[in-house]
Amino acid sequence: MVMGMASILCSLNGHHHAACWLVLIGYLLDLADGAVARQLNACSALGAKLDDFADFTTFGIATSLLLRTNELMDNILCMCYALSVFVRLCFFSSGIPFMYRGLPCIYSSAILSSASLLSGGNMAVLRIIAVAMILFMISQNFYPHDRVLESQAWKKVVYAGGIAMLFCSSFAPACLYYLLWSVSYILFPTSLWSSKV
Repeated sequence: MVMGMASILCSLNGHHHAACWLVLIGYLLDLADGAVARQLNACSALGAKLDDFADFTTFGIATSLLLRTNELMDNILCMCYALSVFVRLCFFSSGIPFMYRGLPCIYSSAILSSASLLSGGNMAVLRIIAVAMILFMISQNFYPHDRVLESQAWKKVVYAGGIAMLFCSSFAPACLYYLLWSVSYILFPTSLWSSKV
């Protein structure tokens, strides 16, 4: 939630590059918070609600502000993106263990943030990606919930690579790393990311 609020402040003050990287840091933290809570035996109903609030702050509001301009249509797209994250968080349960309905918003945010950094904030590119991510999030497709830090060793290596990339945040390959990681979740959800804990 702190990363999301910091990203919102950066967006409002015109620090686009920092806003994108704060969303990506939030992406890493969101993948880790459940594993940490389970290790500390600190899981609770309150924690689950706080996680949803943090997700909406970072992957809804903060990410949608990356689309904000002075144009009316961009601001409508900004609102639609935030609303689609809200809908996705409210109705994500599929009733099937380890499966979600609709693309988890952390991946759509990582794709949008990475694309924004790689394209230099090109709004034509971001509009197309945002519309695609909205459609993926509100779709009825099934996506796996794999606990990356409690799964196969190679997934932990991918996560560690994401942390290492934070120290290369001024380089395009770092953004490309996050983009490929997130896109792989959309393209190969069952073959790569569906292993149960």
